[in-house]
Amino acid sequence: MSGEVTMLVPRLLQPLVGDSAELRLDVGEGAPLSELLDAVAAEYPIFGRRLRDETGALRRFVNIYLDGDEVRRLSGLDTRIAAGAELLVIQSVAGG
Repeated sequence: MSGEVTMLVPRLLQPLVGDSAELRLDVGEGAPLSELLDAVAAEYPIFGRRLRDETGALRRFVNIYLDGDEVRRLSGLDTRIAAGAELLVIQSVAGG
């Protein structure tokens, strides 16, 4: 049985994903976050580069929440994402 997760995209980054507020990603029986981000980056390369650096690590100013829990406090990019989950991307904005 396959399933989807929803990735909510912040307004600032929506132009990089065809002006979508959310992306639906197929996770099958479940997949690590790194695989989902690879799939997103394959379709939306600039968006992918905004989320992760050249080494594949999440950028410092990007936070991703899985059903309300920050993934860095879970298993980071190895966090397993199950069907029906919701991912929220938050990009910190610096300023003074």
